[in-house]
Amino acid sequence: MKTLETERLRLRAWNTDDAEDMFAYASSPIVGPNAGWEPHASIDITKEYLEQTIKDDDTWAIVLKETSHVIGSVGMHVTRVGSVREIGYVMHPDHWGNGYMTEAVQAVLRYAFEELGLSGVRVRHYPFNLRSKSVILRCGFRYDGTLRMETQRYDGVVLDACVYSMTREEWACGASKHPVKETEQP
Repeated sequence: MKTLETERLRLRAWNTDDAEDMFAYASSPIVGPNAGWEPHASIDITKEYLEQTIKDDDTWAIVLKETSHVIGSVGMHVTRVGSVREIGYVMHPDHWGNGYMTEAVQAVLRYAFEELGLSGVRVRHYPFNLRSKSVILRCGFRYDGTLRMETQRYDGVVLDACVYSMTREEWACGASKHPVKETEQP
């Protein structure tokens, strides 16, 4: 996995030494449920998850350059359409509201379109996850629709998914430089 750099962040491959940093956000009761997974109850669960993440090799650790700590992750996952990927991300709540996730997602989009030559990237959020929606809009994604009853969360709750996408052509026309206004989305 190629390391990506931004002004404040380094997006790099995960390693087993990252377990404590991952556990710091993965155990939070407000992080996992917003992304659809159960908060990690122990460092052992995090270590197992981290091993699978390293094996899958499709998710970057987001490292804050200032501290060298992992503060979250951003993944670019394979879809059924070979030249389209889906982005997913999480971040430690102590770092919410600083623009780090927008910065990380924009770096991944640049890599996806300029280096990998992908046709498109999509992303989704649960209707209640307004922080994720804000990142998506700031990055210039376009709203495609809401998939009703799209997934069942770890606790049995059935949830809708708000789906967005961006094409390579939209990226080339500066979609990420022209964020969509909140009022233009449901």
